[in-house]
Amino acid sequence: MTDQLTFQNPVTRFPSVTPPKQHQPEPGLDRDLEPQTDRGQHSYRGTGRLEGRKALITGADSGIGAAVAIAFAREGADVALSYLPDEEPDAQEIKSIIEASGRRAFLFPGDLSDSAFCTQLVADAVAALGGLDALVNNAGRQIAVERFEDLSEDQWAHTFETNIHAIYRVSHAAVPHMPAGSTIVNSTSIQAYQPSPHLLDYASTKAAINNFTKGLGQALAQQGIRVNGVAPGPIWTPLQVSDGQPKDALPEFGKDTPLGRAGQPTELAPAYVFLTSPESSYVIGETLNVNGGTPSP
Repeated sequence: MTDQLTFQNPVTRFPSVTPPKQHQPEPGLDRDLEPQTDRGQHSYRGTGRLEGRKALITGADSGIGAAVAIAFAREGADVALSYLPDEEPDAQEIKSIIEASGRRAFLFPGDLSDSAFCTQLVADAVAALGGLDALVNNAGRQIAVERFEDLSEDQWAHTFETNIHAIYRVSHAAVPHMPAGSTIVNSTSIQAYQPSPHLLDYASTKAAINNFTKGLGQALAQQGIRVNGVAPGPIWTPLQVSDGQPKDALPEFGKDTPLGRAGQPTELAPAYVFLTSPESSYVIGETLNVNGGTPSP
């Protein structure tokens, strides 16, 4: 008899959401999202692939970062969660889920656009975890601007500080603590390949992350530290309703993919697990596209 958990139609495995027009102030909360996301809290089943690992995940309170944190814990890792202070309610929920899975979770609120926080975050995570051998640079800022003339220099700079400068800073602080066998996984985006005109600053940072990942992967390979990336397509998260998409576009979000629906955060988590586990030992500088079938270069 076929196991229904292992043989599922990807078109219907998760519902095709039709989100109502809604707004949350940046950065947004999973708690208040309609409909709710699936972060794997009820479904992800670990197999011990990350047993004993010590992971720092940025943007770990909600959406993709939360799904990765849950998956890492279910696979046997202890996790340090980085997030903005306004996201505390979501972070507390993820902490509870991780602890219920039998692993340790440590919370570090702060703003990654602050250089000093990036450095302190790594030091605090290393102290709490007793080391560091897995880093997931996932935090990102996405604010839609319909007209290029309305894209301010302040927004451009803030997006770059959060999305790419922070990845450099956190990685730069983390590498001296990371032994051979460690991994770094960066969140890029389909926007790196197919930029939307209303997300010009965001898309530009994601293209930069792709190149940073490939270059850093080569730079650290001889140290036994592997660096890779994951490029999500349209994934239903609080990012979309806190000005990440034009409000009129929300009901059709993700329906133009070959699968005909937006993805759920839990559908991203296995890619991060694979790139962090020894199963991907010969994979360096790669970007895995998880986008519902949209062709990518």
